[in-house]
Amino acid sequence: MSSPVPGWLTDLAATAVDRPVPAPLRPPASGGRAAAVLLLFGESADGPDVLLIQRSARGRNHAGQPAFPGGGVDPGDGGPVGAALREAEEETGLDPSGVHVVGVLPELYVVRSDNRVTPVLGWWHTPCAVHAASPDEVDAVARVPIRELADPGNRLRLRLPGGWAGPAFRVRGMLVWGFTAGILDDVLALTGFERPWDARRVEELPPETLRLAAR
Repeated sequence: MSSPVPGWLTDLAATAVDRPVPAPLRPPASGGRAAAVLLLFGESADGPDVLLIQRSARGRNHAGQPAFPGGGVDPGDGGPVGAALREAEEETGLDPSGVHVVGVLPELYVVRSDNRVTPVLGWWHTPCAVHAASPDEVDAVARVPIRELADPGNRLRLRLPGGWAGPAFRVRGMLVWGFTAGILDDVLALTGFERPWDARRVEELPPETLRLAAR
């Protein structure tokens, strides 16, 4: 059944578009590959949720990491919106006709993969079944309820080599960290879904996760 775009999502699109990009994520003056990710929100019996994938441990970039569907912008995509929808369809079997694009957020730079990533906000007005449609790239697909992300018991900070610690989530059997967790942390804060949690809970990045990330 089709559902209208909720006010919190249109507010997020309006607020986030003018939010300054933190220095570590600010794109360089030149260089980097154009890419896009789809921040796809929907409504289920568990309330608002977001679509995440678990990248294949066999992948070259960000192996084994939970992420938003997405990838590089190809010439035929017509820009980041087309790329985000195409990649989501290829990775999860998503039907793009069931998605209403609410907005496009400022470009972010991912140093590790040299990608200039445009987050595309989408509302899943007509949900469909999704799955790991590209086994070489994706191990699993999950609709993660916002209330699980906001649950203080599922929140922590992960310390990376070098000492910096960033936000992370343990949800649906996944350890969400890095770029994806940073965006989700902002989403919770900007939408008002965030609940008080103990930011002093810091853990080291698990060795296997570090090994895959360093490949």
